[in-house]
Amino acid sequence: MTLKLLRISTLLWIQAFAASAPALSQGWHHLGSADHLTRLSNGVELSAGRARVRVTAFREGVIRVRLAPDGNFPDDSSWAVVDTSAPPPVWLVNSPREVRVTAGRVVVRIRKQPLLIDFLDAAGKILLADETSRPMAWDGALVRVWKKMPPDENYYGLGDKAGPMNRRNRSFVMWNTDAFGWQESTDPLYKTIPFFMGLRNGTAYGLFFDNTYRSSFDFGKESENYFSFGSEGGALDYYFFAGPAPKTVLEEYTALVGRIPLPPLWSLGYQQSRWSYASEARVREVASEFREGKIPADVIYLDIDYQDGNRPFTVDRRQYPAFERMIRDLRAQGFHTVVITDPHLKKEPGYAPYDSGLKKDAFVRNPDGSVYVGTVWPGESVFPDFTLSRVREWWGSLYAPFAEMGIAGFWNDMNEPAVFKDPEKTMPLDVVHRLDDGTARDHRAIHNVFGMLNARATYEGLRKLQPDERPFVLTRAAFAGTARYAASWTGDNSSTWNHLAMSTPTLLSLGLSGYPLIGDDIGGFAGSPPADLLTRWIELGVFNPIYRNHTSKGTADQEPWVHGPEHEAVRRRFIELRYRLLPYIYTGIEETSRTGIPLMRPVFLEFPAASDFYGEDREFLFGRDLLVAPVVTEMTDAQEVRLPPGDWYDYWTAEKYAGSQTIRTKPALDQIPLFVRAGAILPQQPAVQFTGAKPEGPLELRVYPGPECAGSLYLDDGHTYAYQSGKLLHADYSCSFSAGRSITVTSRVEKSGFQPWWSSTEVTIFGVTSAPASVQFGGRVVQGWRYDGQAHAVTLTVPDSAQGWTLQLLW
Repeated sequence: MTLKLLRISTLLWIQAFAASAPALSQGWHHLGSADHLTRLSNGVELSAGRARVRVTAFREGVIRVRLAPDGNFPDDSSWAVVDTSAPPPVWLVNSPREVRVTAGRVVVRIRKQPLLIDFLDAAGKILLADETSRPMAWDGALVRVWKKMPPDENYYGLGDKAGPMNRRNRSFVMWNTDAFGWQESTDPLYKTIPFFMGLRNGTAYGLFFDNTYRSSFDFGKESENYFSFGSEGGALDYYFFAGPAPKTVLEEYTALVGRIPLPPLWSLGYQQSRWSYASEARVREVASEFREGKIPADVIYLDIDYQDGNRPFTVDRRQYPAFERMIRDLRAQGFHTVVITDPHLKKEPGYAPYDSGLKKDAFVRNPDGSVYVGTVWPGESVFPDFTLSRVREWWGSLYAPFAEMGIAGFWNDMNEPAVFKDPEKTMPLDVVHRLDDGTARDHRAIHNVFGMLNARATYEGLRKLQPDERPFVLTRAAFAGTARYAASWTGDNSSTWNHLAMSTPTLLSLGLSGYPLIGDDIGGFAGSPPADLLTRWIELGVFNPIYRNHTSKGTADQEPWVHGPEHEAVRRRFIELRYRLLPYIYTGIEETSRTGIPLMRPVFLEFPAASDFYGEDREFLFGRDLLVAPVVTEMTDAQEVRLPPGDWYDYWTAEKYAGSQTIRTKPALDQIPLFVRAGAILPQQPAVQFTGAKPEGPLELRVYPGPECAGSLYLDDGHTYAYQSGKLLHADYSCSFSAGRSITVTSRVEKSGFQPWWSSTEVTIFGVTSAPASVQFGGRVVQGWRYDGQAHAVTLTVPDSAQGWTLQLLW
């Protein structure tokens, strides 16, 4: 078919699509009484007049609810849902007043007059119930659900929303937005993740509203008795996750929408960026400063000014005359380069991506069939129609020259999508996106998944170009499920103390929304931080999954060595701590890739009954075993630290504290309160300058005796997929103790398909109140151990073994 014919056919279906757009009626039409029931293999369908409702068991602990106001369900498709599990068996009991669908541990009670849906546990306890006076409803294209809101229930999730982590008593709009300089009350922000978790008295459930249109969630603004959610178009289609533990909810939800792939190890190191390093000479200078100053770092970013005229997939050869050699030289120094590629392409004949995209009919179109043009950084620009798989494949192929140069990662920014001159700062809502099945959707339906599909195109392109290398993609905009393609960050924050404080609840919320590989702009993007603020932010950033320092054009330098040698020394010490913790961090991230449980997590995720932490926005857990209580204000007063249940050790001094108490600390500039759970076994390593360097010395194992004393270690080559064929190391550690008699530490190697860098392990056992009478390794008395009476610790270096080992302290 010629390009002319393609354009004619495109115009015809665009016009047909526009003519079929529904008109809005006036007022909500709530579901009436159920008048007919049809049994399904995995649930039930009920009619209420013309409307129909389907309630089905999707998988164990997960129930799906769909409403068709006109009786016609749309095609069953989703950009977010990837789970293909077989549905569990269900049992249905029908009576005149209600029908009950039982699927494993969850029971759905469907009341018939009017049609209301409640979710119960196996014991009959109500987990979530429709508001009696407000059954599900529609108003033209609008759809909405109202649920009862117990006075002591708390709500978390919805992605990167500003303000406190608990969403109760607030309302939110879901519409991906370029929100430069956002503040506590700014809404919406960059991502649409219509998932939340309810938590009450230690019991949790989850709800995912699978709808890509502009939607909203109201947790008590309209009424203190109920919350509600709905959208301006699309299907009323939601999933309920029974829990009851918060971790179980997250595992169920991330199984539905997908989990992060295991990232390359280098992406967990320190990352340095700014808008922009304006020349090759400056990039080389920054790299040399890191290495000469012995400040560990793995990544240098290049923002849009490395491009020729801000055109993606180009290089400004005036400022970067030896670009390819620079990339190779940086790699030789242990640096990986990540470059930006925005989704807009300059409308300019002769610019190769524009020419090839035009030839392939790859761009978003107006309702009249013409190519949509919007103004962004390069000037007049066009936008790939990422809803088409052939366009995603074409976009992915554009990375081939950069991949051949050795560029390690790609940063998809401005992909909400952001457009400068549009009143809503995005594409007009009537532009049309085509789908693989030959149908089309306007921008109302696609806006919130545009960034997701941009990241998907980049990720899948890199997988094809470099099938043996794990891609690293960073995206600003996202929809539920985008974490399976890209890491993300919280967008254009500011260099202020309140933004430092807001970073923790925002990142925790993203993790609770199934987006665990995230960070923020360390030091702030807008503005220049004072010295103490940058130092505190670098300290906190150690415990963010992505550790990236980034700032805007026109701001002061923000690298770790600015502000003089005193601040540089503190920042170096904490960046080194990040690298010493990498065995613990990488092990935790590997677990996240399998379970969906975030590395950076709220305290209640591990201690759901500890209601004192339901509103905690400063303290958090880094993995299961580390409690972080950062300094996030410029005040010099002492701050309180609340310890979760169980005993805790001070990471720095090894002092032991009883849990469930509040202690007062006054951290100096070079301190951050950090505690270790009694029962933890932490793997660490000697500090290195970058992740590809071999640590000099043994593996370090820090043992903190207590209940459930255990730890683990995961290791592979850090960048390929060889681990999928068994080339990995997985060791489990445990300890047991008999008060005053013995402490036993055991290493058990579960998988030994990868040769680690160490041949011995330095074991430090804390909580030892007196020197042992003897120390045995493998049943034999050994020498060379030392006892530290101040830290109450015994340290011994032992030879490691693929068969594991046992170490005993005896009194």
